[in-house]
Amino acid sequence: MIIRPDYIAAITPFINTPLVKILSGVRRCGKSTIMEMIREELLHRGIEESNIILRKYTELDIDENFTMKDMYEELRAAIAGRGRCYLLLDELQEVKGWEKAVNQLLESWDVDIYVTGSNSKLLSSEISTYLSGRYVSIPVYTLSFKEYLDFKGAGEADRVQMFDEYLQYGGFPIIGAGRFDTRSAYQVVEGIYASVVSRDISRRHRIRNKELFDRVVKYMIENVGRTFSANSIVKFLKNEKRALSVETIYNYLKWLSEAFIIYPCPRYDLQGKAVLKTQEKYFLSDISLKYCIMGFQRGMVSAMLENIVFLEMKRRGYEAYVGKYYTREIDFIGIRRDEKIYIQVCDQLPEDSSRETDNLMDIPDHYHKYVVCRDPMAAGNVKGIELVHIADFLLRKKW
Repeated sequence: MIIRPDYIAAITPFINTPLVKILSGVRRCGKSTIMEMIREELLHRGIEESNIILRKYTELDIDENFTMKDMYEELRAAIAGRGRCYLLLDELQEVKGWEKAVNQLLESWDVDIYVTGSNSKLLSSEISTYLSGRYVSIPVYTLSFKEYLDFKGAGEADRVQMFDEYLQYGGFPIIGAGRFDTRSAYQVVEGIYASVVSRDISRRHRIRNKELFDRVVKYMIENVGRTFSANSIVKFLKNEKRALSVETIYNYLKWLSEAFIIYPCPRYDLQGKAVLKTQEKYFLSDISLKYCIMGFQRGMVSAMLENIVFLEMKRRGYEAYVGKYYTREIDFIGIRRDEKIYIQVCDQLPEDSSRETDNLMDIPDHYHKYVVCRDPMAAGNVKGIELVHIADFLLRKKW
């Protein structure tokens, strides 16, 4: 088991607090391993092994007729007479109504509860009703570049070469921990993608026209890092002699977001200081999801670099937006409490153009501004805008 210390650091302040700890993220991003890490941390703290109750609720682990009442009764029997117990409940979204059972356990028993799931409905309004003010959400992502180096046993001296590998393979832990060529790696990711689409989306939402749904997903994946709307997808399908309503498109995007296949990135108007409701971008929970559908192509690199930076902003707790300043587009505005950063992302710095710095130059404030790229010559400062290689940027402890 390869430790991911950032998640233990995020969880430990909440150990033995009367809060349900909810860890959620795309399938195979490492949530079950983090549960094992929590178990090891509890054992290290002197908790008796018999008082740590780990349960998995995947389809293979429970009967199809298994209910939240069955779950409650089984856990109640497991903790009876043991004193304070620690409940580690993995992939709990498979149990309909689980939040009622967890709420009852929290109210009636001396327990500390940890939950993982692969669907953002874990944080739905219904759950908020039952667990109002009594849960904390800890998002789980695929491997950061720093974690990828750790999984590969590589040092920061190899960061540039290893970043190119990370760019080709993505960050699913199963890939980072193994020895795959790109073809077999993409086959593994394709299996993850297929299980999410068929099990978590198509079957759960009873999508009748699977072929049309797959075409919409492919369109979205093709356009990662570009602004588009539901109307633009409808228009695209119409050109292919297919019909789908705007409402259906919005449902598809919502379901893909709930299953953590994609993350929305809204636009933010710097003049009006408001989040815009149209033409947002979407990014993938891991760049390898694009490769497993379309293969790795040189023309994808710029968008995938943006995707990597977007995910790193999310890991660090930033709210990420696409910036609009008059007619200019800023790749990212990151907001975290009273902090703000501006980021332009590109593959190589153009020799005969200053467009990457121009977009940032006119913004009339003094927050940090970066141009992040894969150019080996990226370094220095242009009128307060820092040029930095993406590998160095991702490895910085503080931006």
